Amino acid sequence: MYDVATRMHALDLLADGRSMNSVSKETGVSRAAIRAWKVRLEPSPRLLPSAGPCAAPSDRASYAYLLGVYLGDGCISPHPRGGHHLRIACADAWPGLIEQCRAAVKAVRPDDKVYLLQRQGCVAVTSYGRHWTCMFPQHGPGKKHERRIALETWQQEIVDAHPWEFVRGLIHSDGCRITNWTVRNAKRYEYPRYFFTNKSDDIRKLCTDTLTKVGVQWTILARGSDPLNVSVARKSSVALMDAHIGPKY
Repeated sequence: MYDVATRMHALDLLADGRSMNSVSKETGVSRAAIRAWKVRLEPSPRLLPSAGPCAAPSDRASYAYLLGVYLGDGCISPHPRGGHHLRIACADAWPGLIEQCRAAVKAVRPDDKVYLLQRQGCVAVTSYGRHWTCMFPQHGPGKKHERRIALETWQQEIVDAHPWEFVRGLIHSDGCRITNWTVRNAKRYEYPRYFFTNKSDDIRKLCTDTLTKVGVQWTILARGSDPLNVSVARKSSVALMDAHIGPKY
């Protein structure tokens, strides 16, 4: 008898294109058993949608961060052999961000492989698995800003427990820390500020609600007629963001 994790690991290897013989050698499971599992898939009950909060990963801090970057630059697409690919687009300019994203994916799903796929100007942090749609029920057809985005109760509980990790993920995906300047009395003054820019009203509200909970003051700045930018400019709030977020690297 084999546990569910062993069965799912063997099936994930098959979905990655491995031969039945190589999967058998790596896992120590007979080819006959693997062939039977391939015909009759038994997913882990912990991650079924009906399991509710039980679907939450054990590394909740890493999940909060990954949720933030997913809402900004992530997508989930079906695999031809079943299962799904999670992809997070990360700019080449921020190698530290790429590594943090990769580490978060691995922490959330330790048994799933993580790939770095180079694209023009960015790296797609990619992982194949059979439970990404359970991990991120916000997935769906079309662009995120054209459909409703709301957290499940168990996701909100994780964000409430790890708000800074969630904010860091949002800033790492669709935010930045910049230095503004102005001239007063012929002297140049510089001051830092944070921005978070996203077309989705729902995702911006998730950001601002979480900022409010951690004591960060923010304002909304419009781009033309669209209120797309969340701005953090007050000195005390910027200092708080610097202590927990900091610039991308």
